[in-house]
Amino acid sequence: MTKNSRQSAPNPDFVARKPQQQRAKVRVDAVLQVAEELLLESGLSAFSIPALAERLEYPRSTIYKFFPTPQALLNELAERQLGALEAHLTSYAQSLAEATDWQELITRMVHAAADFYRTHPAAQVVLLTGPVSDVSFRALESTIARLGTLARSLLATRGIDIPRGPPDIAALAVEFGTASLRMSFYLHGRMTNEYTQAAADVMQSFLAMRLGLPLR
Repeated sequence: MTKNSRQSAPNPDFVARKPQQQRAKVRVDAVLQVAEELLLESGLSAFSIPALAERLEYPRSTIYKFFPTPQALLNELAERQLGALEAHLTSYAQSLAEATDWQELITRMVHAAADFYRTHPAAQVVLLTGPVSDVSFRALESTIARLGTLARSLLATRGIDIPRGPPDIAALAVEFGTASLRMSFYLHGRMTNEYTQAAADVMQSFLAMRLGLPLR
């Protein structure tokens, strides 16, 4: 894949159209809320705009006006959930001054991510089942990169400097932790304590190996 193809503009049919008027924004929010309910009830395979329109008692054209395809709607849900996850972890990071060492810091951040998924079940569906298009893929990887930057800043408070790469060690650590949470959802449909701890373990082991840090 060439650099130009990776950075090409996304398919417009996979991008939500932003409402301009307040009334339209309220309607779009209602569409997204009910879409999450349908996803939790039936999963991705049974999700469709006709089913959503029937549940809402809206004409299909009302939904297609803002979401030309199911992928556009799912991508919008993913972006919103990613924003909420990032905000949750950024806020939680501010409370970690009392964490005793870098391993505890990583463990607490991973458990905070798992707690987010537990309290936002729709996020598990749209973020942990894989991207529905290049739009959601790029949004996910951009968020992981920013969470890597957050991890880099947190570890810097413990006197640990993570090189910026390549490779991006901080982002890769977040990627590996996310993979463990994804496996938890795949196997159990939820965040289990075992896979949450595995996510922390794999991040710690990778960082320790790359940075020459001791593990207790």
